[in-house]
Amino acid sequence: MKQRKNLNFPPNITNIKHNTNVSKPSKNNKFTHPLLKKVFTLCLCFRFINALLVQTYFNPDEHWQALEVAHKITFGYGHLTWEWEKGIRSYLHPVIFAVLYKVLAFFHLDKPWFMIRAPRLLQSTFSATGDIYLFKLSQELFGDHVAKFTLFAQLTNWFMFFCITRTLSNSLETVLTVVSLYYWPCIRTSASKISPGSRKCALALAALACAIRPTSAITWIYIGVLELYIARDKLKFILLEVIPIGTLILGLTFLVDRWIYGTWVLVPLNFLKFNFLSSGGDYYGTHVWHWYFTQGFTVMIFTFLPFSLAGIFKSKQWKLAGLVAWCLAIYSLLGHKEFRFVLPVLPIALMFSGYWLATIGEHDKSNGRGKRSPSTDNRGSGKLQLAVLFLVVSNIPMAFYMSMVHQRGTEDVMNYLSVEANNGKVKSILFLTPCHATPYYSTLHRNLTMRFLDCTPSEEKGVLDESDQFLVDPAGFATEFAKNWSIPSHIVLFDSQEKLLKDFLALHNFQEIKRFFHARFKVDRELQASVAVYALKGQ
Repeated sequence: MKQRKNLNFPPNITNIKHNTNVSKPSKNNKFTHPLLKKVFTLCLCFRFINALLVQTYFNPDEHWQALEVAHKITFGYGHLTWEWEKGIRSYLHPVIFAVLYKVLAFFHLDKPWFMIRAPRLLQSTFSATGDIYLFKLSQELFGDHVAKFTLFAQLTNWFMFFCITRTLSNSLETVLTVVSLYYWPCIRTSASKISPGSRKCALALAALACAIRPTSAITWIYIGVLELYIARDKLKFILLEVIPIGTLILGLTFLVDRWIYGTWVLVPLNFLKFNFLSSGGDYYGTHVWHWYFTQGFTVMIFTFLPFSLAGIFKSKQWKLAGLVAWCLAIYSLLGHKEFRFVLPVLPIALMFSGYWLATIGEHDKSNGRGKRSPSTDNRGSGKLQLAVLFLVVSNIPMAFYMSMVHQRGTEDVMNYLSVEANNGKVKSILFLTPCHATPYYSTLHRNLTMRFLDCTPSEEKGVLDESDQFLVDPAGFATEFAKNWSIPSHIVLFDSQEKLLKDFLALHNFQEIKRFFHARFKVDRELQASVAVYALKGQ
């Protein structure tokens, strides 16, 4: 799912001297501002390529809770899911992409290529900002040597490549989390080096993260308690910083929501009621309590895991290690679990991997005088090269495959239909698939009639939604559905249901016109190997 070339860090990572004390940042060896600009340029170029290479479908929220909403705001048509009717989502995140769409429309660039790729390219600029701030955070805590390896870990980790340039609110939350952590005095080794406004900046970014995703409060409760513990001016911190800044940011969020919803909506309260007090998120499935520790986060960090654990114990940076453990533990209390929920702490775990990579060979002393022999340096360099090679070989193929191959059919089918619709060859579309299986108007960008199978949670337990009814009996559901339909010009469906609907499609005069590869193995349903497009004969 991810593609990467070996990065040439200055200096080359395979030729680093090992006599640097990486546990203490060097006061006189800081990266200069011009060099930091070069590192940021590297990150930005890398994330642009990253965004263009991500061509697969991961989570419906990337489209349905961000781009689809932004498209509705900008162009006046698009589908709003039930969450927006219940007021449990804030418009703050979609508004970012609505502004992008406005710019594209102003310059008459709202064509298929730009509509599909521009949002991820915009997100890639945010992602690059997160990369450079992780680099700077690692530099402040451990020095330049570790910072280079932290950046290596960040850019080569398969899940970070797979997810961070997607337009999920979790991706932006992750960036805001990393940037905010850089400014918190309680995270630094020496709070006296922080500028007076640093904590205020950290608070504003933390509040913004919470406004975008209320669950981000889990992170900031932990950091807030740490900051309160070390703060000399505790009352000032709470009364003159936390409350005013939090009120200002959340107040602005409420105004944005008031403007677009058309009425006052307390999104954090509604979100809390649905996801925590009523366990509404469990409607989308539950996992065992230890899932993040044994499967979820383990898959995300992948082969970096042993390096991260070793880095935690060697660095003894318990505050940040505690943040990772805290977030995993609290999210484990919730029944509904997803990989993306704990994305904000993945960069922190990868920073510990960078620490360990930077210290490989440090313990190989040639004698009691602490000097190294040439053979010792060679052994240390050899270990480092093997570790780097292992991480690259294990992550890059995974990154490529997941980003460019696995579950790409639902993206490809909408990209194809957007071009066909732009050429006037599509009049209406019916999606006989599980709900939210493809992008929607934000990719098609034509105000045509489209219909998908609804999966709004029912107030009554045990009542199957349309999507589930279809999966239980595709032929029966389609036959009943067709009694009251306005026949579409195109039908989109997976091959696993297609074979059960051959007679239905033939009866209603549909023929296959296009097929797209989707996946070679199943994830949480039966294998959906391909996506087929059927068109009404004569279209």
